[in-house]
Amino acid sequence: MTKTKLYTAIYVLLFVMATAQVLVEFANVPYWTGFAAIIALSFVKALFVAGYYQHLRYEPRSIAFVVLGGLLAALALTLAASYSIL
Repeated sequence: MTKTKLYTAIYVLLFVMATAQVLVEFANVPYWTGFAAIIALSFVKALFVAGYYQHLRYEPRSIAFVVLGGLLAALALTLAASYSIL
């Protein structure tokens, strides 16, 4: 698969995931179910963006682990902030 096709496929996948997040928002699901679905989709989208668009997939693993630590810290802060809102 050429790079253009790969990046196009990832873009389409990210677009579909973003659309799924909007649909979850408009679906009549319990708050925590919708919240968990949106957080999970956001996490997967962030991994795709970091891995392919920021080229971490091709970097040494030590750099990828540093970025993954920051991603997990941001996720923890998001969860903590959402808990404090309720």
